[in-house]
Amino acid sequence: MPHTLEALLGLTSPPIAITFTDDPPAGVSRVEASEPAGCGYWRRAAEGEVFYTAADDHKRCPVGAHTHNVPLTEAEQQDLMGLVGTMVGLEYIRMEEVPSIPRRKTPLSNATYAPLGKGPAKPDVVLVRGNARQLMLLAEAAQLAGIAGKGATMGRPTCAVLPEAINTAETAASFGCIGNRVYTGAGENDAYFAIPGDKLGRLEEKLATIVRANGELEKFHRSRTGSA
Repeated sequence: MPHTLEALLGLTSPPIAITFTDDPPAGVSRVEASEPAGCGYWRRAAEGEVFYTAADDHKRCPVGAHTHNVPLTEAEQQDLMGLVGTMVGLEYIRMEEVPSIPRRKTPLSNATYAPLGKGPAKPDVVLVRGNARQLMLLAEAAQLAGIAGKGATMGRPTCAVLPEAINTAETAASFGCIGNRVYTGAGENDAYFAIPGDKLGRLEEKLATIVRANGELEKFHRSRTGSA
């Protein structure tokens, strides 16, 4: 079944599919060079690449390693806490917030990244990058589908939006963080919306309804202002 997210929303950055597996996916090559942060793999998938990463490919970003539940050595744990300490010192985050950062429940072995519809298996989570209007439509569709997340739109770290959607089996949104914008090239007006993979079909069905409804309602509201 073809996916409709990109066409319905008019996205400029294609949605990506992420799948976590115990074993490397058959017929897919491992990423040739690791990224400074896990969200760098989002950029590569949006650019059309299909590849998988192993746990070691996520260790250059201590915070991303935490949200993805990457097994770390004692020295790597110290690196993580050192970065967290720097963030606390800058008053970017409070130490008491750290335990509440969403994290995958199972340790990461392999993660496959691909443009939506081009991966080798059903995704665990689908990630959309878009502007406020596009994410508004997604949020309304999620509400109509009964899969809308109950938490507030997230901020740092952006990668926590993935385990939030997976762990709750509901959608999750993030405004993004400065690290993500550096590693992905996301624009000032871009934000993220994560969809549990097994809920994607239901959301796309309701999204078509929401897009049509918004089109008609826009005509109605514009007629009331005399700008139709």
